[in-house]
Amino acid sequence: MFLLALAEVQLVPDGTVIIHVALILIMIFILNRTFFRPINRILESRDKNRGGRFGEAEGILSEVSEKQSKYDLAMREARSEGYGMIEKERAEAVAKREAALATVKEEVAQKFASEKSELEQQTAQARAAIAAEAEKMAEKISSNILRA
Repeated sequence: MFLLALAEVQLVPDGTVIIHVALILIMIFILNRTFFRPINRILESRDKNRGGRFGEAEGILSEVSEKQSKYDLAMREARSEGYGMIEKERAEAVAKREAALATVKEEVAQKFASEKSELEQQTAQARAAIAAEAEKMAEKISSNILRA
C-alpha cells in the first residue's frame, strides 16, 4: 500500500519550484546576515586571539630556547675552565712531586756514595789490621818454631 502511495506522487516541476528556490535564497541571505556572519566574526577573532597567545607562547619558547643555549654554552665554558684548572693543579703537583723525588734521589745517591767510601775505608783499615795481625802471628809462629 505504501508503494502504491509513492507511485501516485508525481514529481513534475511546476510554478511552486521557483517560489521554493526564492524562499531558500531569501532564507540563506537572512541566515547569512543574522547568524553566519556574526559567528564567523567571533571565530575569526578567536583565531586572532589564539594566534596572539600562540605568538606570545612562541616568543616565550624562543626566548627560553635562547636562554637554554646560553646556559649550555656557559656551562661548557665553566666546565672547560674547571678542567683547565684541575689540569694546571695536577701539573703543578706532578712538578712538585718530581722535584721532591729528584732531591730524595740526590740525597740517596750522596748517602750511598758516602757510605760506600766509608765502607771502602773500613775495608782498607780492616785489611791493614789483618795484615799487621797476620805479620805478628807469623813472627810468633816463626819464633816458636825457632825455639823448639
